[in-house]
Amino acid sequence: MKEKVVRFCVSLPQNLLKELDRRIIKRGYSSRSELVRDLIRELMIEDRWQEGEEVIGVLTIIYDHHQKELTQKMLDIQHSAYVKVLCSTHIHLDHHNCLENIVLKGRPHEIESIAISIGGLRGVKFAKLTKASNAL
Repeated sequence: MKEKVVRFCVSLPQNLLKELDRRIIKRGYSSRSELVRDLIRELMIEDRWQEGEEVIGVLTIIYDHHQKELTQKMLDIQHSAYVKVLCSTHIHLDHHNCLENIVLKGRPHEIESIAISIGGLRGVKFAKLTKASNAL
Protein backbone atom coordinates (compact mmCIF):
# COMPACT_ATOMS: atom_id res chain seq x y z
CA MET A 1 0.00 0.00 0.00
CA LYS A 2 1.37 3.39 -1.00
CA GLU A 3 1.89 5.93 1.77
CA LYS A 4 0.05 9.25 1.50
CA VAL A 5 2.38 12.11 0.61
CA VAL A 6 1.79 15.49 2.26
CA ARG A 7 3.17 18.67 0.76
CA PHE A 8 4.38 21.42 3.09
CA CYS A 9 6.30 24.66 2.74
CA VAL A 10 9.68 25.43 4.30
CA SER A 11 11.28 28.85 4.59
CA LEU A 12 15.08 29.02 4.43
CA PRO A 13 17.66 31.77 4.29
CA GLN A 14 19.01 32.10 0.76
CA ASN A 15 22.46 30.75 1.66
CA LEU A 16 20.93 27.55 3.10
CA LEU A 17 18.79 27.10 -0.01
CA LYS A 18 21.91 27.44 -2.18
CA GLU A 19 23.64 24.82 -0.02
CA LEU A 20 20.63 22.51 -0.31
CA ASP A 21 20.62 22.86 -4.09
CA ARG A 22 24.39 22.28 -4.22
CA ARG A 23 23.95 19.03 -2.29
CA ILE A 24 21.11 17.93 -4.59
CA ILE A 25 23.42 18.24 -7.57
CA LYS A 26 26.45 16.75 -5.79
CA ARG A 27 24.55 13.69 -4.55
CA GLY A 28 22.50 13.19 -7.71
CA TYR A 29 19.04 13.73 -6.23
CA SER A 30 16.16 14.43 -8.57
CA SER A 31 14.52 16.96 -6.25
CA ARG A 32 14.78 18.88 -3.00
CA SER A 33 12.11 16.62 -1.53
CA GLU A 34 14.24 13.50 -2.08
CA LEU A 35 17.20 15.04 -0.28
CA VAL A 36 15.05 16.27 2.62
CA ARG A 37 13.45 12.81 3.01
CA ASP A 38 16.90 11.20 3.20
CA LEU A 39 18.13 13.76 5.73
CA ILE A 40 15.09 13.07 7.94
CA ARG A 41 15.67 9.32 7.67
CA GLU A 42 19.31 9.82 8.71
CA LEU A 43 18.15 11.73 11.79
CA MET A 44 15.67 8.97 12.62
CA ILE A 45 18.43 6.37 12.41
CA GLU A 46 20.69 8.46 14.66
CA ASP A 47 17.82 8.77 17.18
CA ARG A 48 17.31 5.00 17.23
CA TRP A 49 21.04 4.49 17.83
CA GLN A 50 20.97 7.08 20.65
CA GLU A 51 17.88 5.52 22.26
CA GLY A 52 19.49 2.08 22.40
CA GLU A 53 16.83 0.29 20.36
CA GLU A 54 17.72 -2.79 18.35
CA VAL A 55 19.41 -1.57 15.17
CA ILE A 56 21.36 -2.77 12.17
CA GLY A 57 25.00 -2.01 11.48
CA VAL A 58 27.24 -2.84 8.55
CA LEU A 59 30.90 -3.13 9.43
CA THR A 60 33.17 -2.78 6.41
CA ILE A 61 36.77 -3.82 6.93
CA ILE A 62 39.84 -4.18 4.77
CA TYR A 63 42.57 -6.35 6.18
CA ASP A 64 45.73 -8.25 5.37
CA HIS A 65 44.67 -11.88 5.30
CA HIS A 66 48.32 -12.95 5.76
CA GLN A 67 48.34 -11.42 9.26
CA LYS A 68 48.79 -14.36 11.61
CA GLU A 69 45.58 -15.47 13.38
CA LEU A 70 43.66 -12.34 12.33
CA THR A 71 40.79 -14.20 10.71
CA GLN A 72 40.35 -16.40 13.79
CA LYS A 73 40.42 -13.38 16.12
CA MET A 74 37.71 -11.65 14.04
CA LEU A 75 35.55 -14.77 14.15
CA ASP A 76 36.08 -15.15 17.91
CA ILE A 77 34.91 -11.56 18.47
CA GLN A 78 31.81 -12.14 16.35
CA HIS A 79 30.94 -15.38 18.14
CA SER A 80 31.44 -13.99 21.64
CA ALA A 81 29.08 -11.02 21.26
CA TYR A 82 25.39 -10.69 22.09
CA VAL A 83 24.80 -9.48 18.58
CA LYS A 84 23.39 -11.43 15.68
CA VAL A 85 25.71 -11.65 12.71
CA LEU A 86 23.13 -11.72 9.94
CA CYS A 87 25.63 -12.34 7.15
CA SER A 88 29.08 -11.49 5.91
CA THR A 89 30.55 -11.02 2.47
CA HIS A 90 34.22 -11.72 1.84
CA ILE A 91 36.00 -10.31 -1.22
CA HIS A 92 39.61 -10.92 -2.24
CA LEU A 93 40.96 -7.54 -3.39
CA ASP A 94 44.45 -8.72 -4.24
CA HIS A 95 47.09 -11.16 -3.00
CA HIS A 96 47.29 -9.55 0.44
CA ASN A 97 44.06 -7.65 1.04
CA CYS A 98 40.50 -8.73 1.67
CA LEU A 99 37.36 -6.66 2.08
CA GLU A 100 34.61 -7.93 4.32
CA ASN A 101 31.14 -6.59 5.06
CA ILE A 102 29.59 -7.90 8.26
CA VAL A 103 25.89 -7.17 8.80
CA LEU A 104 25.07 -7.01 12.51
CA LYS A 105 21.80 -6.72 14.44
CA GLY A 106 21.59 -5.80 18.11
CA ARG A 107 21.88 -2.96 20.60
CA PRO A 108 23.97 0.01 19.47
CA HIS A 109 26.63 -0.27 22.19
CA GLU A 110 27.11 -3.97 21.40
CA ILE A 111 27.49 -3.34 17.67
CA GLU A 112 29.86 -0.44 18.29
CA SER A 113 31.91 -2.62 20.66
CA ILE A 114 32.34 -5.26 17.96
CA ALA A 115 33.33 -2.59 15.42
CA ILE A 116 35.95 -1.17 17.77
CA SER A 117 37.29 -4.60 18.72
CA ILE A 118 37.64 -5.78 15.14
CA GLY A 119 38.84 -2.42 13.84
CA GLY A 120 41.62 -2.35 16.43
CA LEU A 121 43.09 -5.72 15.53
CA ARG A 122 46.59 -5.83 14.08
CA GLY A 123 46.32 -6.26 10.31
CA VAL A 124 43.01 -4.40 9.93
CA LYS A 125 43.79 -1.50 7.60
CA PHE A 126 40.33 0.08 7.44
CA ALA A 127 37.16 -0.28 9.48
CA LYS A 128 33.95 1.71 9.11
CA LEU A 129 30.61 1.13 10.78
CA THR A 130 27.56 2.24 8.83
CA LYS A 131 24.53 2.78 11.04
CA ALA A 132 21.12 1.64 9.84
CA SER A 133 17.73 0.66 11.24
CA ASN A 134 14.94 -1.49 9.98
CA ALA A 135 12.32 0.66 11.73
CA LEU A 136 11.85 3.58 9.34
